[in-house]
Amino acid sequence: MGKDISIVVQSRLNSQRIPGKMLKPFSGTTLVDILLDKLTNLTSVDYSKVYFCAHEQELLNVASNYPVNTIKRSKASSNEEKDIKILYEWAKEIPTEYIVMISACNPLLKINTIDQFIYQYQNSDKEGAISVYESKNYFWDLKGKMLNKWPEGFTSMNTKFVEPTKIAAHCMYGSRVDLIKEGNWVTNKLPYEPELISMPELEAFDIDESWQFDVAKVLYEKL
Repeated sequence: MGKDISIVVQSRLNSQRIPGKMLKPFSGTTLVDILLDKLTNLTSVDYSKVYFCAHEQELLNVASNYPVNTIKRSKASSNEEKDIKILYEWAKEIPTEYIVMISACNPLLKINTIDQFIYQYQNSDKEGAISVYESKNYFWDLKGKMLNKWPEGFTSMNTKFVEPTKIAAHCMYGSRVDLIKEGNWVTNKLPYEPELISMPELEAFDIDESWQFDVAKVLYEKL
């Protein structure tokens, strides 16, 4: 039997770049509603194992419209950026050994992509997992050293033949719950050595800035 997993959605309204982003009108709905609707229709995990964590009552009220569990975050947790023990204080209320945390900032994320991530993590021998997408491009570090391999036999830049690089998608993460309680996240090793689970790049479109919110609406309505 694979890992026993709960799904966690962590949300807040005090976004500095897009105030109230999670409940801001988005194509006739909200980012929170879009994700919670998907999570109640998974095949990999029953919705009784979905936990929605928020401090603001407005967010908790929205979650109450879905058959999921809610956890009240403290104000300190909602404002924290660095300390895992404070930021993810909800870990002490999660009954399973593992969690998959999913961001509501990726409205193009599909149900079957979420299921695929969960299934792959359930059967992985790694303690943590991160969603990634592949980019066929050329990458250098700050000292000018190329990070991926130049295609053999080419003197021109050709993205069809360059070695692909895996890029963090920042929408799905897997972790052992006990690691979170110790102040670690995904793994207890730095840099992380997780299971890298591939997903389509377009579905990883992330809303951080106002222009991304507007672009995401157009893509969501068309796709």
